[in-house]
Amino acid sequence: MVTVTYSPGEHLRGFLESLASATVLPTEVIMADNGSTDGAPEAAAEQFPSARLLRTGGNIGYGGAINRAVGEIDPAAEFVVVANPDVRWEAGAIDALIAAARRWPRAGALGPTVLEPDGSRYPSARAVPGLLDGAGHAVLGKLWPSNRWTRAYLQESQEVSERPVGWLSGSCLLLRRKAFDTIGGFDSRYFMYMEDVDLGDRLGRAGWQNLYVPDATVVHAKGHAAGKAPELMLPAHHRSAYRFQADRHPHWWQAPLRGALWAGLRVRSQVAVAAAVRERCRAGATRGEGKA
Repeated sequence: MVTVTYSPGEHLRGFLESLASATVLPTEVIMADNGSTDGAPEAAAEQFPSARLLRTGGNIGYGGAINRAVGEIDPAAEFVVVANPDVRWEAGAIDALIAAARRWPRAGALGPTVLEPDGSRYPSARAVPGLLDGAGHAVLGKLWPSNRWTRAYLQESQEVSERPVGWLSGSCLLLRRKAFDTIGGFDSRYFMYMEDVDLGDRLGRAGWQNLYVPDATVVHAKGHAAGKAPELMLPAHHRSAYRFQADRHPHWWQAPLRGALWAGLRVRSQVAVAAAVRERCRAGATRGEGKA
């Protein structure tokens, strides 16, 4: 198992403590640390015999850190679990994913039901975004959540069932090692965001399936690192969205399309950052009410 740590705080303890109920199999957890300063990975390595700390040498991004850690695992291992350190495991989650992998031998990536902390279901199994539906969702998703592009992308109207999908949330994945190695792992050009979309799309193009397994369940705190600096994280998200579509529209005659996409995403990024900063200021003012 691999997780990437970047000052994960108490989330990491919950991740490792709940892991004991997720599988009956012995599990080693490689913590690929991208430069934590809170001491949590070091404390976990001391407290949990199954946890091993691997320092990547700096913040090399999520996909790059995963690739580095997977390289430490015996190539003969049939499966590798990749999960965020702010995940909590429900009983039998990993065993359910492995059982599904046995049923679906062409499944290269398998993902569980991902619950929000309030118990609501996160749309973790989605369609691969094309240019039109991706743009429609990006522009209208917040203002008009029920628009047809967002519905198609999130697949929220689909029956909750074990089924192949376009891609799965990288917050928790069971990866078939052969499939992962065949496509060269994560694309490390994605520093953060969209690396899971890219992985799922490349697996599909290589003939593998991305399988949603609703009988397996995890709870994801979501964004413990990303939420700390929206001025950095939101632009990174939009840069990754551009890279994903630009890679799939590389021809010279598509240059105007790429230019329009870049301009649109840049404006959207600026609007999103401004909104996040305003929200942070409002939250700070609310916390300061009543103080001298």
